[in-house]
Amino acid sequence: MSPPFHNREYWEDRLRAHYDLEGVGYLRLGRRYNRWMYRVRGGVFDRVVRELRLMGPGEGEGRPKSRPTTHDPQVVLDVGPGTGFYVERWLRLGAQVTGVDLTQVAVENLRARFPGARLLQADIGLPLGPPLADEADRFDAVSAFDVLFHVVDDGQYSQALRNIAALLRPGGWFLWSDNFIHRPTVRVAHQVSRSLEEATAAVRSAGLEIVERVPMFVLMNYPADARSRATQLAWTAMVSPAMASDWLGGILGAALFPLESWLVQRVKESPSTEMMVCRKSLDENL
Repeated sequence: MSPPFHNREYWEDRLRAHYDLEGVGYLRLGRRYNRWMYRVRGGVFDRVVRELRLMGPGEGEGRPKSRPTTHDPQVVLDVGPGTGFYVERWLRLGAQVTGVDLTQVAVENLRARFPGARLLQADIGLPLGPPLADEADRFDAVSAFDVLFHVVDDGQYSQALRNIAALLRPGGWFLWSDNFIHRPTVRVAHQVSRSLEEATAAVRSAGLEIVERVPMFVLMNYPADARSRATQLAWTAMVSPAMASDWLGGILGAALFPLESWLVQRVKESPSTEMMVCRKSLDENL
């Protein structure tokens, strides 16, 4: 029988050993290849935020306005900020940012790096307590990228989605990424690739509406939703230079980046990680 998995201990140890994009990304692929992967993530994030007009005076085209138009900063919560990739992006867009991370190492480093943001340590998979207990309906948007598939306990996963819904104001947006596989859920010690059916049910049970899914990767990240084992083995062979050498990983990432950036804008269904855009229902009184 396998020993119980301790999420906080795992991530404290991992980030203290690798507090960089490799540590929060695909650990075996090295620092340089992960940098190119994060460039792809950043491009998808920027495009979706722009299309939804989350940071502008209006709302996304064809979508109902959730409140009167203002120029006040959007109030954003980033769940599991790690090294602060999305904290930095939200701040650059002019948001008022709170980050909540499971680990002390992340919070300590992020407070030093982003004095203009509010950084808190808490477990989003547990019932809301201090410091977030009194912040229901506060946030215009919540992001949780490459985070919830690391919540391996199903009860905590559902609790995390309920917490996020509670923290969003009516009409607020939830942007998150997962593998959303079209077959039964796949589990390893520190990660669970839940089926699209399971994820969809959990999101709707939390009171969130699914607006769309868009690819975050097609080629550069592990094809968890590939139909055949041969595809997964072919991908492993393709990225083997990055596993062998950080320098070669940088070359491979640079070579794949232009094609991946093109693919994520044109492919509708990805064999790899996707972003799901959700929205909290509007209050009828607003």
